[in-house]
Amino acid sequence: MTDTGVSLPNPALRALHRRGVEAAIWGIPAVNYRMMYEASAAVGGLGDNQLVYWPGLLNLENQTLTPNPDVIYTMPFINTKNVGPMVLDVPSADDGALNGSIMNYWQVALEDVGPAGVDEGKGGKCLILPPDFAGEIPHGYIVMRSDTYQCYGLIRSVLRGGSEAEIAQAVAYAKRVKLYPLAQADDPPDTVWVDAGGVLFDATIPYDMRFFHALDQIVQAEPWLERDRAMIDTLRTLGIEKGKPVEPEAATLAVLLSALEEARAWLDMKYTEVMVPFTDSARWALPALPEIIRATNAFFQELDAYPIDARATCYSFAFFISKHLGKGQFYLMTIHDRDGNPFIGAASYRLTVPADAPVTQYWSATVYNRDTHTLIREVPRSGRSSQSPGLKYNTDGSTDIYFGPQPPDGNNANWVPTDPAGRFEVMFRFYGPTPALYDKTWRLPDIDRITAT
Repeated sequence: MTDTGVSLPNPALRALHRRGVEAAIWGIPAVNYRMMYEASAAVGGLGDNQLVYWPGLLNLENQTLTPNPDVIYTMPFINTKNVGPMVLDVPSADDGALNGSIMNYWQVALEDVGPAGVDEGKGGKCLILPPDFAGEIPHGYIVMRSDTYQCYGLIRSVLRGGSEAEIAQAVAYAKRVKLYPLAQADDPPDTVWVDAGGVLFDATIPYDMRFFHALDQIVQAEPWLERDRAMIDTLRTLGIEKGKPVEPEAATLAVLLSALEEARAWLDMKYTEVMVPFTDSARWALPALPEIIRATNAFFQELDAYPIDARATCYSFAFFISKHLGKGQFYLMTIHDRDGNPFIGAASYRLTVPADAPVTQYWSATVYNRDTHTLIREVPRSGRSSQSPGLKYNTDGSTDIYFGPQPPDGNNANWVPTDPAGRFEVMFRFYGPTPALYDKTWRLPDIDRITAT
């Protein structure tokens, strides 16, 4: 018996279960991408070569994994298979600033864009090449060669402040991004913009048969990467094979769903192991293992390393890793209070952010559902930032941020609501990080529980 209660009476079913678990761990980043693609297509009715954007700060209808509700999101979805090279034209940092990355199907960054990216804030025409491109590369482009036809970008327009006018300005600046085929560069068509505001954008990872259907989309639409060829036979035994529909029999389906449940439990266990303290004075951790950062920087081309486990763990709770993590932004995350206890939504907590935070743009603290790693549904807001209107400061320049089901007396401006029936986790973002963060002369303290057990 497995932990999920499915009987595996013979070696064939036991092997199927093992292979289902490993296929799920291997395929997490691609399934993660696929769910965002399908959410994009549902919003715009198209999917390929369009720019999905939010015309304001993200709200709770954005159900992606640990999104940032304090910037303007723009997400280009690119497919070069039928149209050839695509041009992503990013503006210079004159009336705003972009922070983002262009990634392949596996969410491996081809390059970063914006002041901390390859264009260094000067803007430029990024040329995304398909894997089989053998033509002449024109001059004047920032070349990004992808090993998959499908790519996408996570581009954030950074706010100068939290007013409505500054939010509108950041949206207008984001919409200066352009996307069109290189073949039409002499007379570019209008960029296809899809407004995702006010509708459900559900890109959560489904731990059901939709997961394996998403894996099937990889096999049917994309070339096999050399490093993944060992998965061809594994997926075939699961019923996933190029040119054939996925139609598992009832017994096989039960084993596959059991394998997914086991993979999900394993990923949650590995997630807790990622939480290695960034400093020796608090539980905050960089939510990415060193091996996945190295692999991303090397575009997964290291000859003696292929950190599938670390990759799966990362993409089970996030949908983005930059090419050069720490240059434009940095993240710390915690799932425990100062005493080492998990955060529960029915209790109240306080985080004191010390004065002189090491950022040139802003800092923020965001709460997520611990079980789904998404914004908590049906609460008025998801976080507070240094740009939040009305934020109150202490006399020494520090700021107290409160988390709990009810606001502290007289301090609604510094309160982040939680779901009293659930668990939560907190991510702290540093945009425009400065050396004081990395040399640890500035340290973020633990979050204290302020209600009795």
